[in-house]
Amino acid sequence: MREWVEQKLIPHVSEWEQTASIPDGVYKEAATAGVLMPVASGASIIPEWRGKYPVIGNVNPAEWDGFHDLILHDEFGRVGGVGVENGLLGGTTLCTPALQAHGTDKIKNVVIDEILSGRARVALAVTEPNAGSDVQGLETEAQMSSDGQFFIVNGQKKWITGGMYATYFMTLVRDPSGGFTLLIIKRSEGLTTRHIVMSGSNAAGTAFVDLDDVQVPLDMVVGERGKGLQYVMANFNHERLFIGMQSLRCARVCLEDSIDYAINREVFGRKLVEQPVIRFKIANMSRQTEALQAWLETLIFQLEHLQPQERIFLLAGTTAQLKAHSGIVLENVVREAVQILGGIGLTRGGRGERVERIWRDVKAITVPGGSEEVMLDLSARRALKVHEGMKAMKSHL
Repeated sequence: MREWVEQKLIPHVSEWEQTASIPDGVYKEAATAGVLMPVASGASIIPEWRGKYPVIGNVNPAEWDGFHDLILHDEFGRVGGVGVENGLLGGTTLCTPALQAHGTDKIKNVVIDEILSGRARVALAVTEPNAGSDVQGLETEAQMSSDGQFFIVNGQKKWITGGMYATYFMTLVRDPSGGFTLLIIKRSEGLTTRHIVMSGSNAAGTAFVDLDDVQVPLDMVVGERGKGLQYVMANFNHERLFIGMQSLRCARVCLEDSIDYAINREVFGRKLVEQPVIRFKIANMSRQTEALQAWLETLIFQLEHLQPQERIFLLAGTTAQLKAHSGIVLENVVREAVQILGGIGLTRGGRGERVERIWRDVKAITVPGGSEEVMLDLSARRALKVHEGMKAMKSHL
């Protein structure tokens, strides 16, 4: 995986960030190299995909686990920043598990195969101009066509990662029968995308999506009608873990580049690392990064050894808390890295390139997937819920 990142990604990152575009061929190369299917799988590879799609490093698909998944995302982070990974793999990582778990036969046999073979990309389309962390505030709606053959979708989605590249959009809409429904909408007549220029993550292909009387066949409904919000909320745990993995490697990149610079840079006749204040900064950066890694690996181990319902009940709050914490750690670490590198850490290109890119990308870690404030409140509420649940279980013993 490291070799693939160093050969296929790192030499081109600056160019892709400047042009705000990743060539379609890179996605196909990721499929051929055995990157796409594993990132879509997460912590385990289902039997139906084993042998059908390659696995990078020739890992036995039956042995694939959450730590393999961590290594894969960790290596991606060595490019510095999250724009390239989010643009290339974000949709595949976040959408495919829900499509496989709840999709129709057409979705599983056609859409997923196109995605994992590198012929089509997918984006998660939930957020709207007036609905972010408050998912229930969504306004995009689907109405049944007069002949009962299609949904007619109207609305807008905003800040859609990978939207400029996507062939398919896994879209949460209001259902006329009540609740929210999850649809797979193919790029077609009535669906248009516009690039949104963000402060960082230019290569992520972030888009504004307009849906104007878009026809969606009924066999492109994901799961049961009215349960879309439930599927999306369950998927958030996977997204937040993924963001935590990205935060960890970005923090480690900042630490690595800061140490390298401090060892080699001379200031006032002494190596920068000989200054106690610099060593103090590095020590604090290190303790936060190592602690985050330990917590992340503990959570992955717990997820591996609990049943699905136990994971949701016991670890949803912990996952939200880790997501918030990882962003806080990264904000602290990248700030100190910029302080150590000085002007180099604020210059695009050159020795400080990775740190500068992470400095611009850091809010693409702390805001998406649930803001820091919402995540911390959720973690406290979930802890209280677990407490009440454990008390109720104890009373029945």
